[in-house]
Amino acid sequence: MPVDLSSLATAQRVLFEIPLVPLQGHRFQPTGFPSLGAATFQTKDGLCLLVESAQSMGNWLELTVWDKDKHDVKEELKGISHVKIMRNSMGKGGTEKQNQVLLTDTILESHRLGSPYLLEESSKEFFNKLKGDLGGLETGPIDRKKLAEVLLKYDVGSLLHGIFLAKKGLAGGRLRVARALSAFIEADGVQVAASGGVKNDHVNPSGETRSGFGNVPFARDEFTAEHITLYVSVDIAQIRGYGLGDDVEQLLILLALYKLRALLDGNLRLRTACDFKVGVAGDIVAKSPAGFSLPKLIDLVVELKGSVARCKTRMSVTEAFFNDEFKNGKEEIIETASDGNTDNGDTDVRG
Repeated sequence: MPVDLSSLATAQRVLFEIPLVPLQGHRFQPTGFPSLGAATFQTKDGLCLLVESAQSMGNWLELTVWDKDKHDVKEELKGISHVKIMRNSMGKGGTEKQNQVLLTDTILESHRLGSPYLLEESSKEFFNKLKGDLGGLETGPIDRKKLAEVLLKYDVGSLLHGIFLAKKGLAGGRLRVARALSAFIEADGVQVAASGGVKNDHVNPSGETRSGFGNVPFARDEFTAEHITLYVSVDIAQIRGYGLGDDVEQLLILLALYKLRALLDGNLRLRTACDFKVGVAGDIVAKSPAGFSLPKLIDLVVELKGSVARCKTRMSVTEAFFNDEFKNGKEEIIETASDGNTDNGDTDVRG
């Protein structure tokens, strides 16, 4: 079925408020922050909880276009722009094609084109290419359309998830774009579900716990909630404001809706003990504009293929290289009591 975007023609934003429920049981494990723990806050309706932050939800949404098995963009989205960051497995002297391996990709990187594997790389090859394409932005007001055109060329995700090119050599570090696609999860009417356990050592129960031996008791706080809601905003006004034309505008809107639908139809397991499903049957209808329904994934795929084809001359899949030595920085180890797994903290690692 064709995707009808006509109701968005005059919209400023598309806003969704999507109810979620735990996949099993009542408890769930929220995101946690060092020295803070769970992010609870008070409103006029009582105690609330930040379950998943905007940064973390951005990460989940970006991964919906990535095929983890093939280490590439999903087949149905081939043609969208991104930068593959390669590395010579034989070191700097290894220039043979067969020695090149994928190190990372702007789809996987914290700040997309702002990745240090692109901007801090010693040869400055990609940095200079990017600077050349951005030429003329060093002084004076930022030409937003020109910046948007360059971002479209190299990494279309930067136009949805935002970017900050914090390098003095790139317009004095002034090049930034806010998120056009943003999401977060909050829970209302929350209560702590306290529990705990013991990491057992059946060989030496009284062993030295600092070294991982012995029985180690631990406490664990999960939560229950009256309501859990995924809030999503697609900033149509910002997308329209890039000034890139109707074809690109449609591409960005379809891609944003695809990412949301793929996330909801896929795996909403955010952590070991934080697994959700959509808590409403039938269509997912936007809060604004009223009556707009989130299209089905199969329909979005069909429309996106055509949209990508119409914009293909303005996008590229680029290969860049990072062959510098990896340097170890100062390591900071935060010891926390856990139940033996390490994914009980916040996932805001990419921004």
